[in-house]
Amino acid sequence: MIEKIIEMIKIIIITIFNCVIYCKRIRHMLQTDLNHGVLFMGGQSLSKGEQRREKILDLLKIQGRVTVQEIIDMFQCSEATARRDLDLLEKTEPVVRTIGGALFEGFSGVREPSFQERKQFLWAEKEAIAAKAASLVEEGDIVGLTGGTTSYFIGKALKHMQGITVVTNAVNIAMELADSDGVQVVVTGGVMRNRSYELCGPLAETVIDSLNISKMFLGLDGITAEQGLTTYSELEAQIAKWLMKRSAQTIAVFDHTKVGRTSLFSIAPVTAIDACITNAGKHDDMMAKLADLNITLHLVGEQNDE
Repeated sequence: MIEKIIEMIKIIIITIFNCVIYCKRIRHMLQTDLNHGVLFMGGQSLSKGEQRREKILDLLKIQGRVTVQEIIDMFQCSEATARRDLDLLEKTEPVVRTIGGALFEGFSGVREPSFQERKQFLWAEKEAIAAKAASLVEEGDIVGLTGGTTSYFIGKALKHMQGITVVTNAVNIAMELADSDGVQVVVTGGVMRNRSYELCGPLAETVIDSLNISKMFLGLDGITAEQGLTTYSELEAQIAKWLMKRSAQTIAVFDHTKVGRTSLFSIAPVTAIDACITNAGKHDDMMAKLADLNITLHLVGEQNDE
């Protein structure tokens, strides 16, 4: 049985290598020159206002709605600017203005945004979550990482650590850690989902079933006290369940926009996690419910009331 698994892993490594090359090409194509504050589209640079409206539109596509206050907080602009941006978007895009915000026409709550769409938002918040996650990792730990943007930032934060092993089903996370001398990377194998770069399916489950993980950092698309932890993909929900099953400790990682949201497929009830790292400190009710369940809370960033 062990020999068969080793042979499968050899095949997986070749497949992963090809996927890594493909993902690098995609990342290069989609890379924006954020250091200079300039986005390029069709060979033409965008003004600061156009950049902001592009990001507002992407946010609308992801979560279906946005408020004026969210725009003010995210872009540090005035209320008048936020309202003017929404008015302009309504004229050129499938956007409907509402009192205090806007809706994206045709939005479905089960739409799954791509990794590249999600990666553009809440960088600072996700980096703060990632930094806290990395601080909980010690030499000798076997760390599990599911796919997703927050997990990706955790992978980046672990990159310079020594003497740890990272188990992941996400090709882009494995690629990020590929040149790290101090981190041993174990990739589960499986069929890659192109929206998240996660490897799923029976092959991944077979490999995971032979592993032991000490600390599992679990990304998610929604969390409520009633519906628990949820995600857009049935395949990713199944892989997450297997990773949790093989982990001594499961730590949910999520930003404040995931609180109160429910996606299509269930991963686990909130009672299945040991701790969470989030910037959702202003969601007092949810944080109180987690604390009542003896779930350790690590609150970070500006959304923290403390």
